Amino acid sequence: MSQRLQGIEEFVAAVEAGSFALAAQRLHVTRSAVAKSIARLEARLDTRLFLRTTRSQSLTEEGHGYYERCRRALAELDAAEALTDAARHTAAGLVRLSMPAMLGRLKVGPLLLALARQHPQLSLELAFNDRRVDLVEEGLDLAIRSGELDDSAGLVARPVGVQWMLLCAAPAYLAERGHPRDVGALVAPHEAVYYARDGQVSPWRFHAGGTTVEAALPSRLRCDSAEVLLEAAIGGMGLARLPAWLAADALAAGTLVRVFDEPQPFGFPLHVIRTPSRYLPLKTRVVIDWLVEHLPPLLATR
Repeated sequence: MSQRLQGIEEFVAAVEAGSFALAAQRLHVTRSAVAKSIARLEARLDTRLFLRTTRSQSLTEEGHGYYERCRRALAELDAAEALTDAARHTAAGLVRLSMPAMLGRLKVGPLLLALARQHPQLSLELAFNDRRVDLVEEGLDLAIRSGELDDSAGLVARPVGVQWMLLCAAPAYLAERGHPRDVGALVAPHEAVYYARDGQVSPWRFHAGGTTVEAALPSRLRCDSAEVLLEAAIGGMGLARLPAWLAADALAAGTLVRVFDEPQPFGFPLHVIRTPSRYLPLKTRVVIDWLVEHLPPLLATR
């Protein structure tokens, strides 16, 4: 690499991330490596680019001007690489993707297998689990996230559908406990089977009267497996709040029924997330675009 380019990427990353530590995460290097690169850059330029204290950092006047020009230069380099990549028209290389377990096995996994058949040089490493992953720490390119993105600072997200929720029960359960007709009837003697992760139960939410309300019932089963909740509901252990795509086969077979219709269905948005990058590799862009196009119709049942 030309000496003139050394340290520029670290410098721009540190400005945009707001700290050397966050810049190191984005570049997949250590904080010490970023600090040393910027120190060498300042020495070569014979000027201070940052004003640093133990608690904050800010650009000097010279640093502001240098950043604007370096940012434009890197953008031009990224554009040149993107043109080269696009010119190949070939999605090649490894994409690492994490997703919710049951959704991944039943819906996302088959979609990505179909994509891989269309792109013989594309490799996929898929992780199926319901925990909230850290893209940088775990070296992931993408993750599918269900629900609100309350930790999305520094992430890029694209919507890929909505998980519409249904309240379901086995016919035998309703025959024994009675058939509630609305949210207000979700009281004893009814009980629930709940999805829970890390000891936290996901509350049941409903749209009613222009507001969002929650319902809570006694429960003998709480787990982080959507598959087990489905089986528990079919077995008559309680009412279950399930994604429509997951309950569809049981509803069609009659082993589950919808407890009541919801004039305004409630759903959890799904997003595919990634860390920000000025240059998005073709292999990653192909996976994202495929999910955006093909996943929402698989979740549309409500």
